[in-house]
Amino acid sequence: MLRYTAPDGVQIAYYEWNTAGSGPPVVLQHGFAGTATSNWLTLGFVDALVGAGRRVIALDARGHGQSDKPHDPALHGEDAMARDVMGVVDQLGITSYDLVGYSMGAIIAAAVAAQDARVRRLVIGGVGGYLVARARSTTRVAFNAALADALDADDPSTIADEVAVRLRAFAEFMQCDRRALAALARSPCARIALDRIAAPTLLVVGDADELAIQPELLAQAIPGARVELLAGDHLTVLRNAGYAAALVAFLS
Repeated sequence: MLRYTAPDGVQIAYYEWNTAGSGPPVVLQHGFAGTATSNWLTLGFVDALVGAGRRVIALDARGHGQSDKPHDPALHGEDAMARDVMGVVDQLGITSYDLVGYSMGAIIAAAVAAQDARVRRLVIGGVGGYLVARARSTTRVAFNAALADALDADDPSTIADEVAVRLRAFAEFMQCDRRALAALARSPCARIALDRIAAPTLLVVGDADELAIQPELLAQAIPGARVELLAGDHLTVLRNAGYAAALVAFLS
């Protein structure tokens, strides 16, 4: 595990594998309440990429894993997380890289690719057409307030929103800092210029993913992007062997 200190003082943990790998490194960004290891190492993505000869870098987003976990919403948000990705890339002296993100990580990756010309190829998943409208606004949808309240609740039996209940349970299962995740839910959204993403883009989506419906609308908003559907929902599609295979093939 390595460390990067952001300009706002938040320390970001990141990991490297196969530092002598060929081609541009692959940078991985996990989803909400996940970690670099739970999303990418445990599920075999790191092994698949290293097996293809690639150098791999994966970040624990601020508020997650071994990174700092501030409770101030001003120290959260996808804009800050996107700057963290670019800061790690700067620290490592990387001039070209492939970028992969899932769910929250896909939003972060899109925000990076919209402004960093060093991104050679982009793979995102766990997001769909809703991101097109969301990318134009800095205001979070009402659900985020419900999620923040659910994460802050001392008694989970008082939570009314069923989706928030499941996410709260997942955060507890992952032993997350719930107050840090609540601060993230209350932070401003990133405004993402999807039409400025110049890197060839692959959108990999589970055919039963309720959080990634209408992926074709998102693909239409990103120049030249294409969609690959795989069997699975928001959680199980990452265990579909076709996901890592599609990622490796697209980035080769």
